[in-house]
Parts: sequence; C-alpha cells; structure tokens
Amino acid sequence: MINLTINKEQLERTVKRCRDRGIIVPTFEQMKNPSFIPENIKGELKSIGLWDVHPRNLFRITWKNEPKPDGGGYGGVNYMILPSELTGVKPKIIALVGKWFPTGSHKVGATFGCIAPNLITGQFDPTRQKAVWPSTGNYCRGGAYVASLLSCESIAILPEEMSKERFEWLASIAGEVIATPGCESNVKEIFDKCWELRKTRDDLVIFNQFDEFGNHLWHYVVTGSAMEEALNKEMGEDDNYAGVVLSSGSSGTLGSGDYLKGIYPASRIAVGEALQCPTLLINGYGGHRIEGIGDKHVPWIHNVRNTDMVIAVDDEHSMRLLRLFNEPVGKRYLREQGILEDITENLNLLGISSIGNMIAAIKFAKYYELTDKDVILTVFTDSMELYDSRLEELNEKKGIYKKTDAIRDFELLMNLGIDYVLELSHYDKKRIHNLKYYTWVEQQGRNMEELNKQWYNHTEYWAEFHNQVPKIDKLINEFNERVGLI
Repeated sequence: MINLTINKEQLERTVKRCRDRGIIVPTFEQMKNPSFIPENIKGELKSIGLWDVHPRNLFRITWKNEPKPDGGGYGGVNYMILPSELTGVKPKIIALVGKWFPTGSHKVGATFGCIAPNLITGQFDPTRQKAVWPSTGNYCRGGAYVASLLSCESIAILPEEMSKERFEWLASIAGEVIATPGCESNVKEIFDKCWELRKTRDDLVIFNQFDEFGNHLWHYVVTGSAMEEALNKEMGEDDNYAGVVLSSGSSGTLGSGDYLKGIYPASRIAVGEALQCPTLLINGYGGHRIEGIGDKHVPWIHNVRNTDMVIAVDDEHSMRLLRLFNEPVGKRYLREQGILEDITENLNLLGISSIGNMIAAIKFAKYYELTDKDVILTVFTDSMELYDSRLEELNEKKGIYKKTDAIRDFELLMNLGIDYVLELSHYDKKRIHNLKYYTWVEQQGRNMEELNKQWYNHTEYWAEFHNQVPKIDKLINEFNERVGLI
C-alpha cells in the first residue's frame, strides 16, 4: 500500500511552507469532479493562464478544463471522436485529450498522485529535500511543474535524444536537468542515474513513475471516471464498450482500464508498444521514435493479469502520419477524402505517442472485427506543441511534404493490418509479469514476495491501493485545514 505514515516534524515545516506560499492542495475528488472546488478558487483561476506557475493551477489537474490557454473555467471531459473516414474502421474511437492540462500533457496528474501523499504526510519535506523525476519526457516535465506549484525544488532526468522542446521548457522550470544516454527506450540508464544520486546525495526523494503507485491511483480515479463520463455521453442504448487501448509507458494510465473493467467486466485492456522495441510482445529490445512511452522493461505498477492484448506499432507509421496530420498538403488531402475541417484542424491535438495510440486502436478494432455498435477508448497524451522540431527534422531528411506523400500515407492509414498483435493467454500474461523480476528484484531491490502477490493475489493486491483514495483525500483536507487558507 501507499505509505501514509505521518512524519510530524517534517509535516510542520511543510504546513508552514504552504501557508507562507499560499498553497492549497486539491483532493482526488475535486480533480475528478471540479464542481466540488470552492468558488473563490474558481474565481482566482479566471486571471491565471493554463501554464502559469501559480499554485492555484493545482486545481487544473483535471480532464475538465475549459479548452483555452488563459483564464478558463471547467466544463465536460475534453475528448475527441475519430470518424470512420479517418480511421478506416466502423467503431467509434473516443480519445481523451491531454493538451488542456497545464504543460499540455496529462502527466501532471500522475506526478501529483506520486508527490501529494508524501507531501501531506510530511514524508517529503520541500524545505530540505528536492524531488527527482526520472522520465522519458512528459513525466519529468509534469513533475517539475507540479513541484514548482508546491514550492518544491526539482531535478528532471530524461534521455538526451528527446525533443528539444522538452529540454528548452525544462530549463526554465526545473532546478536541474540531467540528460542520460540514449533515446526513448533507454530507461535503465535513467534508473542507473537515480542510483548514482541516491549514493552521492541525501537531500533527495525520487518519484519513479514506473514503480510509484500514486501514478496508477491517479489514473484509476480521475482518468477512469473521465472515461466513464465520456462513454455515458456518447454510447447509445445498443452500443457496446469494447475496451481501452493505451501505450505501455509507465503503465499509470492503464489504471483507467482497471477502473472500467470494474464497470464493464467484459471489456478489454490493450497495451501498445513500439515494434522496434517489442518487450511485451516477444521480450524484445531496441530504440525507437515514439517519444514518451518507455521500454525494455515491465513497470512495477503494471497490472499484467488484467491486460488482454499487446499491439506493436511501427514507429515509421507514427512519423508518417505525423506529417500527414500536420503538413498543410496533408490536411488538404484529408479534406479531399471527405474528412471534415473541424477534424483536420484538430489533428494537432495528437503528439507522436497519441498517433501511436490511434494506430493501436485501429488494429484492435480490426482484430476483433468490431462494428459501428462498438466503442473504443484511448488517450492523446500530448499534442504537436512538443514536436514542431520533429517536423522540421523530417523535412530536412525526407524533403518537402508533397501530395504524393499524402496519398501514400493516407493509404497506409486505411490499410493498417493486424500484424504484430497478440491476444494474451494466461501464460502469455505470466511471461510478461515474470519479466518484472529481472528489472525490479535483481536491479532495483524490490521484494519477490510482493512480486508474487501481484500475480497470485492480484485482485486483493490492487484493491488495497484503490481503497486508499478516501484516506488520502481525508489527509489532504486535514492538511489544508492546518495550512488555514480555505
């Protein structure tokens, strides 16, 4: 379970810091349902930009922000429906949109889920300790941002080959940025850097998204309920919710699939990964270009027994569709194919991993031969805001994007197959689960007894975490009362 033991001495310092800096901490319930946010806080937000480093933006860690960059309030869940003219399949694909979180990615939620329990119990002391955010991109951005709102110093760790937009933004928000060797899939190098920091410094708390259950818990509660609301709004009486398709990444977002299986037991959870690094598919490894999804290991917080399918996505397909969706010639060609302008002009809501999720959702639909009565969920983690430099690099490497390129790439989209798709048997799941041993027990010092509980007592194991949410919210409310700003 998440450790909720109170450290009284550190908690006193943290309460004073928050009182002095005007910090109020939102509850999970408020992030799930902003109608519970006090009216005076909503009033303050009217003069605060979505990305401003202001403590009230903690209350914008929700899927229900008004989609505007400045002074927005709250509305319904931000999502986009992908039409069959674009996907080439009959089911309705609903994608939650991450652009309208602060930093432009839902990873701020995951980082809040990790740091908040430590802050409100006094286990993390912002007056004496720094928060370390090991990541393949958006998580360390979200962590550095949330830490700043909480008046905490940060160290961001990410691979050196991630997009320059990430590094440029981090330079302005994190106290220290560490670039580790390699690309998106070089996660072990990030872990190695964490061990180096542990051995040489005693003023740090490391919030590793791959083994921090607050990451899973935030998505279980907040993303899961947002998906449920989208389904309730969009599904007809005779429709069927088929399942959710998400990148492996840190496996935090997969918590939403666990939530939905509690409501729709027959639904499936499909996990996407890069074909160039097919760890779940065939115990494979390698480098790839789908930024933000992490590889070469199975995250400790991945509930593998609840996973039904693995889908490998070719990174070349993601990069080609990146150009089709964002180059003017590509968008014009899409309109010629009957795709409405309000869709083509919003395709910039898809970053590279979002396109990967869309491809995986299409392959999921084709594999199960789904119909127009079926509904699939996915997530657009971030938007093109973080990848303009990648378009420039592709133009330099491949030349100016032409109509012939658009025709070729649209045909690719319409003819995606069901290759590199694996429907998981019991022993397929066990094979994937067993990979955790090599990363987490041998390398990272985790307990083999707990590893076995995840498999043999998985229902009770995960329920223990999910049942902690009311306790965490109670502690947040008590913390805010001690701070005395409400």
